[in-house]
Amino acid sequence: MKIDFLITELNVGGAEKTLTELALGMHRRGHRVRVLSIGSQPTPERSRLVDRLAAESVPLEFGGFDHWSQMLAARRWLVRRFRDCPAELCQTFLFHANCLGTSAAKRAGVPHVIGGLRVAESKRIRLSVEARALRRMNHVVCVSQQVRAFAIKQLSANPQSCSVIPNGVDIATFRDAVATDWSQIGWPGDSQVAIFVGRLHPQKGIELIQQQYDSLFAAHPDRRLLMIGDGPLREPLMQWADAIGHDRVQILPWQNDVAPFLNAATLLLLPSHYEGMPNIVMEAMAAGCVTVCSRVEGSAELLGDASGQRCKAQGFDPGDGPAMARLADAFFRSSDLRQTIADANQQHLEQNFSNRQMLDRYETLYRSQV
Repeated sequence: MKIDFLITELNVGGAEKTLTELALGMHRRGHRVRVLSIGSQPTPERSRLVDRLAAESVPLEFGGFDHWSQMLAARRWLVRRFRDCPAELCQTFLFHANCLGTSAAKRAGVPHVIGGLRVAESKRIRLSVEARALRRMNHVVCVSQQVRAFAIKQLSANPQSCSVIPNGVDIATFRDAVATDWSQIGWPGDSQVAIFVGRLHPQKGIELIQQQYDSLFAAHPDRRLLMIGDGPLREPLMQWADAIGHDRVQILPWQNDVAPFLNAATLLLLPSHYEGMPNIVMEAMAAGCVTVCSRVEGSAELLGDASGQRCKAQGFDPGDGPAMARLADAFFRSSDLRQTIADANQQHLEQNFSNRQMLDRYETLYRSQV
């Protein structure tokens, strides 16, 4: 098959990682693959995914359109790219790629267009625009069952052409990573560290961590909080961390490789208000780092049935800060509990969320469409 993969940008994020794994996997299986990014090429320190694609000679093109005012020019660029090198199928990822890509692909005569829904975001204008895009798609892939339910209810997606393919993860990459030595950032090597990794954005519910800091960390001198990421909340969070002291709270910028941090951490905190299927939860599970996360889209499926031990130990209702603190405190206090849940998490990933399974599911879908 000749397959175009289209994404909004290729900085390192959950959707971008998934698209890269998918493009590389299809390339290795003998399909003709091309990756198109509407945005500009990432800076060298953020080019990990670009470097992986280039290392295996996967064709990759950047439009350089980074602002909404350039959307018409971006659409014209996409139409030209689709016409100059026709594909049998185009797979789009993320909102702007879904909307611009489906329009351009249909205009250019691409026979089969498959969209990719990654989050359940309920902003009214976004819903209206994306619903129109879905009507131009031959099929829609949702990253979780909850996102599929959202698409059917909020975007009027046709249930018959709306399926679920969850993300995959390379378990060995995270399980076998060399753990970070906390002394490298000025902390005692035996510190118990809760880690947050993600965009510093209101979506992520970071205010719950701040609200529960005193009960979860302040009274326990061996406990520390590490946050990794960039985003609009970075400056106020830096001020908050400065006021507490860097011996207890540190905020690091985006990191090219978070596996060593996850491998060393006691637990992951992710109190998001909405998601799709957060890759960082899968990566933490693969690393043997237990998670404490809100039961939002995708996370709930990774944690398992609400009545099960893994879900009870790791999941809390969105917005419930005290529940988050209670679960995290239990993990801090019991290494046996951490090991039991970590082992069950890794087994769950191996059975249900490997990269191979993800690739098999996408390839089966593509063959059914072409």
